[in-house]
Parts: sequence; C-alpha cells; structure tokens
Amino acid sequence: MKVAALTLALAGSAAAFAPAAKQASTTALSMGIEDMPGATAPFKGFDPLGLADLGSESTLAWFRAAELKHSRVAMLATTGYLVQAAGIHFPGMLAKDVSFESLSSMKPFDAWTAVPEAGKWQIIGTIFLAEIITESKGTHYTKGGDLPTIVFPPIDFSSVDADTLATKQSRELNNGRLAMISIMSFVAAANIPGSVPALTGNPMF
Repeated sequence: MKVAALTLALAGSAAAFAPAAKQASTTALSMGIEDMPGATAPFKGFDPLGLADLGSESTLAWFRAAELKHSRVAMLATTGYLVQAAGIHFPGMLAKDVSFESLSSMKPFDAWTAVPEAGKWQIIGTIFLAEIITESKGTHYTKGGDLPTIVFPPIDFSSVDADTLATKQSRELNNGRLAMISIMSFVAAANIPGSVPALTGNPMF
C-alpha cells in the first residue's frame, strides 16, 4: 500500500475481497442489524454502543457502507504492507530518481514518504474519483439503493444464490474487520515501539 505502484496494482485485487458488489433485491433499508450480512457467530448482532439504534434506517445504511468501505481499504492496506515488507516490487523506475527496488528496501511507511509528491496526489486523486463514482451511481444506499460497489473491475453477482451471496458478504465483512485490526496494529507497531509485542523486533516496523 505504501508504494505508489503497489497501491494501484492492489486496487484491482479488491474484487477478491468484495462479494458484496451486488446486493440482490434486498436493500440496506429493509434490514435490521440481526438480518444484515456480517451478523455471525460468535458475536451475532454485536453492538455494545447501540449504534444501530442511533438514528434512522438511513443512518444504519450509512454505518454499514462505512464499515464495508473501511473493510475493503483495510484488506488492501494489510496486503500491501505485507507485500512491501516481503520486498516484492515491480522492475524499473517509479520516477526518474526513484526505483521500485529502492522503495522495496525500506520500511513501508518510509517507502510512502519517499514517493514523489506527484505520485501521492495521483493516488489520492484516484481514490477520490472512485469515491465519487460509487456515491453517485443510481439510488443512494441511504435512500434504499445498493451498498457501495467495486468500481473496477465490475462484478455481477446477480446470478448467485441468495444464501450463497449472504455467506460471501458475511465473509467479506468478517475478513475486513480482522484486516482493520491488523493494519491498526501495523501502524501502532511502526510508530510506538513495543506497542504490539508480537511485532517487536520485526525489521519492517
């Protein structure tokens, strides 16, 4: 994630984590928290802060969309961090004075710092464009439309059995929740020595 090219390359792999690209005929507004994908054992309906009851059905749909987006980003971030830490990189140059090989020898956050400003803005611009596209397609999810979909590549799950689709959606959310914990642990370990005992001494943190 921390190397410009790796970030963009990994964006295409989001589909592997995103079986919720189509929500079949059921919208977020027609579900309660117990019926939504992701409400699985061992913490079915886990909501200690009562966020599901904080506002209207539109609020709940917004919370679910936010969780879904953060899950996908966290899965990409975790994968990107591990790829960078493993020293895997493209051949050639990222910029005229920055090679992919030189970035792969750095810690992931240091590699991000070394990416030229123009490259960083390209990444931010791509993310902004993807956000605009997903938020502008059809009926908004807070008004009964489908939850955010993957911009590229487009995937059609309309022919998938409803039960199978629900299982895949729950797996995506559960994997995403774990990935959010993972990337937060990586960030903590990289910035606060000893904060994550399991990562203490790892050269990539």
